[in-house]
Amino acid sequence: MTEARITVNGKETPISPAAPHTTALDFLRERGLTGTKEGCAEGECGACSVLVARPGVNKPTDWVAVNACLVPAAALDGQEIITSEGLATPGEPGTPATLHPVQSEMASRGGSQCGYCTPGFICSMASEYYRPDRCAHGDSADGADAAEGHDAEHGPNGFDLHALSGNLCRCTGYRPIRDAAFAVGEPTDEDPLAQRREQDPPAPVATEYSQDDSTFLRKNTLAETLQLLSERPDAVVVAGSTDYGVEVNIRSRRADCVVAIDRLAELRELRVESDHIELGAALTLTEIERRLDGEVPLLAELFPQFASRLIRNGATLGGNLGTGSPIGDSPPVLLALEASLVLAGVDGERVVPLADYFTGYRQSVRRPGELIRAVRIPTPLSPVTAFHKIAKRRFDDISSVAVGFALDIQDGIVRKARIGLGGVAATPIRALATEAALEGRPWSTETVEAAARVLRGEGTPMSDHRASSLYRSAMLGQSLLKLHAQTPEAVSS
Repeated sequence: MTEARITVNGKETPISPAAPHTTALDFLRERGLTGTKEGCAEGECGACSVLVARPGVNKPTDWVAVNACLVPAAALDGQEIITSEGLATPGEPGTPATLHPVQSEMASRGGSQCGYCTPGFICSMASEYYRPDRCAHGDSADGADAAEGHDAEHGPNGFDLHALSGNLCRCTGYRPIRDAAFAVGEPTDEDPLAQRREQDPPAPVATEYSQDDSTFLRKNTLAETLQLLSERPDAVVVAGSTDYGVEVNIRSRRADCVVAIDRLAELRELRVESDHIELGAALTLTEIERRLDGEVPLLAELFPQFASRLIRNGATLGGNLGTGSPIGDSPPVLLALEASLVLAGVDGERVVPLADYFTGYRQSVRRPGELIRAVRIPTPLSPVTAFHKIAKRRFDDISSVAVGFALDIQDGIVRKARIGLGGVAATPIRALATEAALEGRPWSTETVEAAARVLRGEGTPMSDHRASSLYRSAMLGQSLLKLHAQTPEAVSS
């Protein structure tokens, strides 16, 4: 087994002697790269953002921004990362470095105040700067205002401000940061990081990294991984580490054995078959979003409301379902889509409807040693869909209530209704009584108001710091009324 190493700003760096639980953030700072900061240690502030070379969607390689505070350094074995220090071009001895275009715009437009958050903003901005399908939509003299016909969150240079949704500035310097984002141009042909996109990303490597009686492991194949998990049922399985990283940082969790599955080829396939779409459980949400490109409208509506771009660049559907959280955003949508899970173990695979998967609070039918290999969504899709997320913030927040709708309405009659709910029970659930109250009836105000009263009684909502039980029940009913108000009276498949 070769020594675990990460290529940081073009230089190979051994991970040793860092402990297996050491985050990439701490690993970098211990090596003098202190532009990477810790603000929240939960993946909410973006001060720790770095760029990772990952398999691309439109080019061989994408520069993807991730939260270094959540990713174990060992998970980056064999991979290539760029920090804020690595974006500038070093000068000759005795001369200053040449700022990267993103850094230059941030400096000239006053985008840095106290400076603590600035390196993280710059890395997230650089990821969007290098997005291959970013293209200008119009001309702007100073880049501060969006081109005519474009909303305030998308610049004339094609820059999507949602790329910065996971970065916080506590000095309230958002306007100049926005100005800088909307002013950056296109990478030049001589830009080495732009050229790097044309080459393949680092191939996944098998990792066996141990320090102080704890081990981080990554196998080459799914079969090897399943055999390992059958021998080590106590192992913690990680993909994007967006959940496990919080446990390490906030709750000081120290697992004896961690097994990474994020680069397993068998878990990273996306296939469109004649009767279903199969999404690999280790594909990141960003990869699914960009590869589907709106083919599943309900998922397209979910993704922008699922945490931040930084989190979506690491988080996976398999991880969101594997944790069994009753307030995860994907289960209500996938329940409405009638999704099934492909569970893989040493004895083979089995397919379980998602509606039968959850058995209790953070419990499921998944057996010890089994992994979620893929999520299957049957087709054709219902034509009327919506995802309603009720939370305290517009974006990047945990749901108080989440509702996924998928309806077939023909000649004004509801032929089929599927409704998934989150945040109103110990598990994500289907609103079966409400579905029955809709099916076979006219899509009319009378029907919907009656069904909304039924929907208010679904689940067993509780009161906590996010919302009261009465509020949650009220929002359930209101969500169906909202759907009806936004949907034509008669819809044909």
